[in-house]
Amino acid sequence: MLEVFNIKRDIPFMKYAKVTSIVSALTFVAAVAALAFQGLNLGVDFTGGTVMEVNYGQAADLHKIRAVLETQGFKEAAVQNFGSARDVMIRLPVKEGVTSAQLSDQVIGLLRQSDASVNLRRVEFVGPQVGKELFNDGALALLMVSIGIMIYLAVRFEWRFAVGAIVATAHDVVIILGLFAFFHWEFTLTVLAAVLAILGYSVNDTVVVYDRIRENFHKMRKTTVPVLIDNAITRTLSRTVITHVTTQLMVFAMLFLGGETLFYFSLALTIGIVVGTYSSVLVASPIVMWLGISRENFLKPEKKEAADELP
Repeated sequence: MLEVFNIKRDIPFMKYAKVTSIVSALTFVAAVAALAFQGLNLGVDFTGGTVMEVNYGQAADLHKIRAVLETQGFKEAAVQNFGSARDVMIRLPVKEGVTSAQLSDQVIGLLRQSDASVNLRRVEFVGPQVGKELFNDGALALLMVSIGIMIYLAVRFEWRFAVGAIVATAHDVVIILGLFAFFHWEFTLTVLAAVLAILGYSVNDTVVVYDRIRENFHKMRKTTVPVLIDNAITRTLSRTVITHVTTQLMVFAMLFLGGETLFYFSLALTIGIVVGTYSSVLVASPIVMWLGISRENFLKPEKKEAADELP
């Protein structure tokens, strides 16, 4: 394994497991409270609204378009390029007492005041029922992925590992959603895609640690379980650093250079990478230890001699 640094002594992660678990539990409860009392700021994808496609004679200035719409009361409008730099998609939430046609007329009128070259290409109305179905389907996708992860880990490892991984995964998802609820960040289909990506990313990191723990049970026969787990985490730390730093560099490029379209998607990924790394080490592993994992869970029972089976 490629190592960025070579740690001579194992880091005593499990020594601080109780403290970190309390911090995780409090953070989890705070995230649940934010979801319960504030709820998610659902985007047009889930709530329904008007979708417009407009075309400019030259490359569109998205910041200028957003500024024009915000000054006229369309603060929740989502503006992004669609296809070429001259094509722009604008998504507007539902407004009571205003039809989709009236809303699009107002917006195109405002845009033409600042640039006469703009042309309206298409207007569509996304009903609240469609948005509700998308939200329900997204929630179902999260549930099915979680169940699949639990089954996979239970088959590959042992049921205690499955419980530890699913708790860590739930920890990651709830904290991401809780932060989006607390700060009132817009939750769209792209953010949901980021959450699903983090599920797989976090589990991958947890599986690497679990593989090393299982391997240590066969190699380190006279070592206590906490020390054995500390060794597994420490030995995989270099790999974790390489993976997470390189991934985060790519995500940072989207976060700072991708514009508003990719901002919340990359923000969710950034939160997920940080929280996922933490949970793989200080949530999933302590749970396995507290559930009573032992060497006997991995050793095959010895076959009795044929003579012992005789009456």
